Amino acid sequence: MNNKEAKESEKKGQRHTIRNILLGIIAILIIGIGAFAARTYFNAKNAAKIVYQSSGIKKSRNTDTLLKSKKPISILLLGTDTGALGRNYKGRTDTIILVTINPKTNTTTMMSLPRDSEVAISGFEQDFPAKLNAAYAYGSAGTTIKTIQKWLNVPIDYYALINMGGMKKVVNEVGGVDISPIRSFKYEGYTFKKGVKVHMNGAKALAYSRMRYDDPLGDYGRQKRQQQLITAIISKGTNATNLIKQDFVKSLAKQTRTDLAFSDLTAVVTKYRKATKNVVSDHAQGTGKMIDGQSFEVISQKEKQRVTNVIRKSLDLKAATTGPKYANK
Repeated sequence: MNNKEAKESEKKGQRHTIRNILLGIIAILIIGIGAFAARTYFNAKNAAKIVYQSSGIKKSRNTDTLLKSKKPISILLLGTDTGALGRNYKGRTDTIILVTINPKTNTTTMMSLPRDSEVAISGFEQDFPAKLNAAYAYGSAGTTIKTIQKWLNVPIDYYALINMGGMKKVVNEVGGVDISPIRSFKYEGYTFKKGVKVHMNGAKALAYSRMRYDDPLGDYGRQKRQQQLITAIISKGTNATNLIKQDFVKSLAKQTRTDLAFSDLTAVVTKYRKATKNVVSDHAQGTGKMIDGQSFEVISQKEKQRVTNVIRKSLDLKAATTGPKYANK
């Protein structure tokens, strides 16, 4: 890769990284609306109405029963391209994290799935090979859910989608986050030292998660830092008094979509909140490959099986064989 290509890729990466940090807002939204409900129930309910949007597909499990029985659940976190959620062009979900919350073990597992994973998109197999992040452009959240469910043979109970807007505001609203960098580096005027805890505002948090090319692990190293930030935002968000402010919650609601209804949100808050304090981060490891002039991440069946095992175990499900190599191919 020459310098020009590297700079162009870095700019694209910066936009993607902003979306990744925004995924932490989803968890804050769930907890924020729940806390807000304790003070002004109807305002919180109105905010939840703004957020709610069905995936348009039949769920693979009875989610009402899961919540009532306090069983482990899964939520697919998606980060969209820039622009308003109501725009005609959907864009791609370049950030894809499958989260499982287990109230029995009090553990939340975040499994990052490479956006460039080579897959056959459910319902659009004729366009194989395709990238996983294109599934949303083809058919919104429902198509992404169906593709991943078949690809990994795991159930997805809910989804949560967020766009670019408001990242710095959210990080700053929660009073910033404390992070112990997992690597020493300098980026965008900031210096980070491995293991030395530092308080970050929105701008500094963004810089911490942006760096890619100086990381020996490349995009996978960046994913680890992004997950670290999401965890920090979740942790800080659960105690942030600003999150119960009506204007902030409503502003946040406009940036997101989810099929978690108000009753579901409050159930998650009351029954699953403790599990968000213990977060385990993981990712599907692929191998870069050029196919028809495009760069893909090819996930081996062995790695897919490992990912499937982790997810199913976190959901207290019996072990099962992972899905077809490319979901439907």
